[in-house]
Amino acid sequence: MAARRSAALRYAKALFGLAQETARVDALRAELDGLLQAIETVPGLADVFVRPLHPAGERRAALAQLASPLGLSPLLSNFCSFLIDQRRTRDLAAIRDEYVRLAEEAAGRVRGELVSATPLDGAQLERVRSALTRRIGRQVDLDVKVDPDLVGGLVARVGDLVFDGSLRAQLAQLRAQLTGER
Repeated sequence: MAARRSAALRYAKALFGLAQETARVDALRAELDGLLQAIETVPGLADVFVRPLHPAGERRAALAQLASPLGLSPLLSNFCSFLIDQRRTRDLAAIRDEYVRLAEEAAGRVRGELVSATPLDGAQLERVRSALTRRIGRQVDLDVKVDPDLVGGLVARVGDLVFDGSLRAQLAQLRAQLTGER
């Protein structure tokens, strides 16, 4: 899996560099999202476009048919054609994920995940986002989820950092202290 992620990062860096040169970083991100959504929702498209069982010509023809309705730029169309030649279309979702990470990093943002025991209102969410932004030193965009199993509190993950303020973690810590476990 590490080799696949490494390859996805290489391709994403190349695409991101081209997008920066043409000042189309956000537009290309939207195109990638649209293309992947079509691949996931149009019956049979994933079989033709992503799986290498079909000849490259068939996959290029599928790409050509998608380009106009999806509004794909020549840059993304050519990039996808290159992926077909390299037998890397199966990595398109991972390439998009790495591209998004690079775009957010370049914009001074970082993506994180916030899991809370109960839904947070706008003010609570903004306080958490602000605290994380101050702590990390970069703008934090959060994907918010609710997990009632936390019992109370919340858990924030930003990159490799984990801030665990859940009641479950606090109870586990208290149990370890009381039983002498470390």
